[in-house]
Amino acid sequence: MNVAYPAFDRCRTRGTYNRLVAFQREDIERVRAATDLVELVGEVTTVKKSGRNVMAVCPFHQEKTPSMSVDAARGLFHCFGCGESGDLFRFVEQTQNLNFSEALELLARRAGIQLRIDPQAQKRRGEREALIEAVGAAIEFYHQRLRKADDAGAARSYLRGRNYDTDIVDQFQIGYSPDGFTALYDHLRTDRKIPDQVLEKAGLVARNQRGRRYDRFRGRVMFPIFDLRGDPVGFGARLLEGEGPKYLNSPETPIYHKARLLYGLNWAKSEMVRQGVAVVVEGYTDVIAVHQAGLPAVATCGTAFGGGHLDLLRRFTERVVLAFDADEAGTGAALRGFEHSVPGDLDLRVAPLPAGRDPGDLAETGEIELLRSAVSVESSVPLLQFRLEQELGQHRLNEPEARGRAIRAAAEVVARHPDAVTRHEYAVFLSRKTGVDLPVIEQAVGRAARAATRQADPSPLPDYQRPESGRNRAEEEYLRLMLANDPGLAEVKVPAEAFSDSTHRRAFELLAPVIAELAPGAAPDLGSLIGDDGGEVATLLRHIAMVDRPLAGAADLAKRIELRRIEDRIRYLQALLAAAGPEQDRSQETSELLSLLERKQQLLAND
Repeated sequence: MNVAYPAFDRCRTRGTYNRLVAFQREDIERVRAATDLVELVGEVTTVKKSGRNVMAVCPFHQEKTPSMSVDAARGLFHCFGCGESGDLFRFVEQTQNLNFSEALELLARRAGIQLRIDPQAQKRRGEREALIEAVGAAIEFYHQRLRKADDAGAARSYLRGRNYDTDIVDQFQIGYSPDGFTALYDHLRTDRKIPDQVLEKAGLVARNQRGRRYDRFRGRVMFPIFDLRGDPVGFGARLLEGEGPKYLNSPETPIYHKARLLYGLNWAKSEMVRQGVAVVVEGYTDVIAVHQAGLPAVATCGTAFGGGHLDLLRRFTERVVLAFDADEAGTGAALRGFEHSVPGDLDLRVAPLPAGRDPGDLAETGEIELLRSAVSVESSVPLLQFRLEQELGQHRLNEPEARGRAIRAAAEVVARHPDAVTRHEYAVFLSRKTGVDLPVIEQAVGRAARAATRQADPSPLPDYQRPESGRNRAEEEYLRLMLANDPGLAEVKVPAEAFSDSTHRRAFELLAPVIAELAPGAAPDLGSLIGDDGGEVATLLRHIAMVDRPLAGAADLAKRIELRRIEDRIRYLQALLAAAGPEQDRSQETSELLSLLERKQQLLAND
């Protein structure tokens, strides 16, 4: 299967990059107020009324039953099927393949509103635009050099050896950086009139000890890297011959942050939503080969797979499969990925690949079904299970002492998982694998969890329990009250630290100063507040804003949240005092505990 993934469709028109213009906030809000989101949605998909909201067949993934909720009053949409959400500008961006400025201009023309430029915001945006245009110009230079220059013969041979035809080279805008020290610099400075400081800031040129500028990349096959929006931000460069690192990436710049970039995500994100999976591979050529096989693949850009990358992927799918080389290095990469797998909201898995083969090999040799099978739910292995099997494999389980060491090491792995049920299931798994009784393994997991807690907090904290889900529900309901600016909020006081969930706390901190300026009952303009922000807080607020059920009483919710916070602190102090030795002075903690117990009784007495 040969799938086209146009690298430049979103950001490039007739050889130049679309200008991102910063318009005045007042005009943006006028356009927002003048636009009917329900009407916009109805132009591209089927909609029907459902209570306060409108439900629509989501245009971002295949479905028959409407799962996208559209709130006309707030100008927000949220799909409960694929998770896509945003405001009216985001909807136009995604459905019309436009950037924000283009979407705003389209809606302004539709509403008959004249837009004015904000000079200060335009200056800030102008820097980013200049860097993007510089990287885009470098992409064009390298690409044309690969296609036409005599000195790019070795690069063309390398790509032919990977079965890259002209279409693939054009799709992914692959290029070649010549050996000369200033070929790109001379072209961009002289022919494109790009200032030296822009070229340096974009990571395209560097200076030697004498202050002379030179091309950062020389004698390499160039793989352009695009951010989530499709803007060109940097390069991954493969050395063909000579000394130096095999792969060299762009340095950190205002537009290139490798910890928050995944090569191929701009092309693969729609397929991730449609297929419900993201395949993480090791290199650029693996990404291209797996893309051609019709699977949504991404790779890190010269750094280890980390939490920032997981944050990107969880926007589009819940299942992430690590498909690294089936060798010691690839296994090590998967194990490093485990260190960032503590959040339980993702199904992190490892694909079993044939020995000595990587995903690119399988795709390039036409073994597509073998590759698809390896990344499937049926064949891939949960990452935690993979990590445990690797750990157990390092010990001689037929020897009692070695089996004990294996259990202690595996218990430390299991203890990191936040979900108690999952920890229990993996304790059962270890019991079956080792023949050690389940209660013994669960005790080992408990000890490991307490040891990890003590390392994070120097105060002893045995058996401290995380807040239960009922507290999280109360916090979400309180945020719903804030979105409605319920008049009852004026009678209660809930501090930010009362929220146990960090996302809830940040949402509270975002909303609190806004509603403080509003009259009771005047709901905040959520669309204006979060716009098309794709972060955790914005996604949470859009989601709960769409919930169509009666609001709870503010006083009752505030009491529930305070009571849960007090109980949480009481458990902490009780555990602390139980672990304290006779020589330790815990009078302050004891006094606090007694005060909290008294306050708890007062709250319960008022029920």
